[in-house]
Amino acid sequence: MNALNWFEIPANDLQRAIGFYQSVLGLSFTPDTCFDDVEIAVFPHSETGVGGALVKAAHLQPNAQGTIAYLGTSELDAVLARVPTAGGAVLKPKTFLHEDIGHIAVIRDSEGNTVGLHMPMQ
Repeated sequence: MNALNWFEIPANDLQRAIGFYQSVLGLSFTPDTCFDDVEIAVFPHSETGVGGALVKAAHLQPNAQGTIAYLGTSELDAVLARVPTAGGAVLKPKTFLHEDIGHIAVIRDSEGNTVGLHMPMQ
């Protein structure tokens, strides 16, 4: 069992955030509205994998501090190259950690959140 089973990344402008992550990671999202008019856009995931969403809600505000979620990618260099043109910034470039772990990088998304990227060894 994984310690993490769901994550939420706050967004002030959900459509802008969707555009950022679609452009940078090449993902498709499932938009939805859940309780109390909270707007979400769900990241693709399997039923047994970790899920998450971009969330626009009054009780959540994007920020650069706090917990960092690391999103997986098999193309870290290409992803990092797309971050600035999508409205974000690379805060920590591609960094090798260990042969069992792979590479990481840290970005600021279009909403001002700090988000990690992880590319396992292949």
